[in-house]
Amino acid sequence: MSLSDLPALNAALNSLSAMFLISGYVFIKKERQTAHRNCMIGALAASTLFLTSYLIYHFNAGRTVFRNPEWFRPIYLALLLTHTVLAVVIVPMIIITVSRAAKRRFDLHTKISRWTWPLWMYVSVTGVLIYILLYQIFPQK
Repeated sequence: MSLSDLPALNAALNSLSAMFLISGYVFIKKERQTAHRNCMIGALAASTLFLTSYLIYHFNAGRTVFRNPEWFRPIYLALLLTHTVLAVVIVPMIIITVSRAAKRRFDLHTKISRWTWPLWMYVSVTGVLIYILLYQIFPQK
């Protein structure tokens, strides 16, 4: 695997995280706690692998700049800004949410997970969308 393969891997890991998050949500609504827990651990693992791969890629490849098409750049930057800000915010929220579940403080876990889950989903899905825009639809030369 080369450095140029990492953006696609990152998108795949974000997709996997989103799939685990959706499945975990469905399972908890059906009161299948063990299946929910397993999916959420899967989402955490996929997101952790993503973050590791993302940092390796950008440490070595540097910054990626969206230049063209110029008309789409403001839309892309708005998407990237919300994605990036929420990606930073979500990390401590995930840690708190998982910690509360691990301590079996499900009352507190539920309170924060109502915020954590949609933000985590947004970050995972927009991560895939950013990859598609940057590397598939509008590849930057």
